[in-house]
Parts: sequence; C-alpha cells; structure tokens
Amino acid sequence: MSENSKTDSLGRKIFFLHPATFVQNQIISELAQEEFEVYIIKDEAKIRSGLVNFPDSILIASIQEGIKESAWEALIKNIIVTPETSHVDIGIIATRSDEALKQKYTQQYKVRCGFTVIKSDINEAIKQLVLILNNVNAKGRRKYIRLSTEKDSNVTVNLPVNGTYVNGIIKDISVMGFSCVFADDFELSPKKLLSDMQLRLQSTLVKAEGVVLGSRMDGSEKRYVVLLTQRVDPSVKAKIRKFIQVNLQSRMDQLI
Repeated sequence: MSENSKTDSLGRKIFFLHPATFVQNQIISELAQEEFEVYIIKDEAKIRSGLVNFPDSILIASIQEGIKESAWEALIKNIIVTPETSHVDIGIIATRSDEALKQKYTQQYKVRCGFTVIKSDINEAIKQLVLILNNVNAKGRRKYIRLSTEKDSNVTVNLPVNGTYVNGIIKDISVMGFSCVFADDFELSPKKLLSDMQLRLQSTLVKAEGVVLGSRMDGSEKRYVVLLTQRVDPSVKAKIRKFIQVNLQSRMDQLI
C-alpha cells in the first residue's frame, strides 16, 4: 500500500505545537471528540522527528506561544523547504490579531491551513479548525479512530454468558465497538445482544451495551467483534474517545 493510500484510508496525524493551555484543554480535546487524530507537542526539537516519521501530517503552530517569533519563522520555513517534510500542511493559530504576522505566513510562506485567531468564542474557533482540517482531508476515508490494545492486559471486557460473568481481553477498540478474545470459547452467536457489559479501559470503568457482529480466527484464538448499540450513553463514548487520545499521545511521546 502506498503512503497516499495509507493516508486516505487511515487519515492524517495533526500535531499542535506549543498550544496555549485553554487551546489544549478545550479546543484540542473537542477535536479529539470529533474523531480527529490530534497530538500535543511542547518541544519544538521533537516536532521534526514527528513530521519526518509522518510526512503527510498536519502541523498547527501556536506562533505566539513557546518560542520567539524569529524561531517560529525559522522552524516553519525549514519545514517547508526540507524535502522530507515539504508535504506537511501547516496552519497557524494565534491568541491575538496581528495583521503583519498573518500576511507573512499566508502570503510569504503560503501556509495551506491558514491563520486562525482564537479569542473568547471557543465554539467558533472549533468550527473554523474543523472546516480547515476537513478541507485538507484530515480524516481520510475513516470515520472513527481505532486503537490497538494487543499488548495491554488492562483493557478488558466483562460480560454475562449463560448466567455467569466472563472476562475477555480487548484487542482493539473504537467508539463504534471492539474486538476481544476469551480464554474459553463459549460460542457467542452473531446478533447476540450483550446488554450488561463492563469495559475496563486501564483505570476507567464504563458500562455499555453491544451486539455480536461475528468472529474470526486469529492464529489459535477466536476473535469476536462487538458493535456498541445506539443506546450507549454519550458520556461513555466520550470516555472511550478520551482513552484512545491519551494512549495515542503516550505512544507518540515514546516514538519521538
């Protein structure tokens, strides 16, 4: 599969460099709830590693935070002219208006994701960023972010089967559902309603309802696929998205 095909299928990584605290806590968190794959980077020395590893990613630079304007300009110029990172789409966010800065980045450097001023209206800023990210195909063809939990034994499902509760290991999860395996096979039939499940997402416990979509063999294990129903509380889905975001961020921090 080509790099472009992977991006179209899986979407693009979005790096926020030196976001202000309220941007991190309110705007980036909301973008994660909108199923954008967002990361927070607070060290400009690390951003190059992230962009080289993911050359079709998106950089949102908070140019009035973290470092001096001259350092921001040098950093962004270097990203644009370096072959390994030249395909990165760059957007600028600012917490106060500055027409000279706006003209510099939109006209001189022609950043493809524009110059967004974020003031008191957080909801309007989120709408602007969602529009910008959609215009550069940030999600690709995917609708939901799926997290592999193959190596994490602290992500489990507990559900009732034949009058008793059984534990399974969740192998991957999204806000739409998950796949899991069990030590003993008790044949969950397709379309079976699982009305009283408990998901343990590391330190977070949530209750959910799901329907068995089916199963497949994965080596010697039978992997079941469970879809969450529309009756699952929105707060549960918000916790699943938050869990996915936190774990993706942790893995990115280790990588770069």
